[in-house]
Amino acid sequence: MLIGELSARTGVSARLLRYYESKGLLRARREANGYRVYDEDAVTRVRQIKALLDAGLPTERIREVLPCARGEKPDLDMCPQLRELLARQLRALDEDIERLRHNRTRLANLTGDVRV
Repeated sequence: MLIGELSARTGVSARLLRYYESKGLLRARREANGYRVYDEDAVTRVRQIKALLDAGLPTERIREVLPCARGEKPDLDMCPQLRELLARQLRALDEDIERLRHNRTRLANLTGDVRV
């Protein structure tokens, strides 16, 4: 299928699909005319990418997770390496949340906001 059809079927813009391809998350063949052609499984792959992005994973991590992804949800084949990668990502998110809470409290104190 061409990029326009993949875009229509997944709700992801052609520009974003090209970005996914540039990051190594999605593969396309090139026709003689230079058009990108995607296999049918690209629909599932794009839905997996969207789900992993929605879970807060950056594209660099998604590239590492995708080989373990099954189905559109996706379900993950949890090997020890993947479990550790996701645990590190969770720890990073927890640190971000704590930093944001700290910053919010300090800002609230500066403004006299009592809803801390």
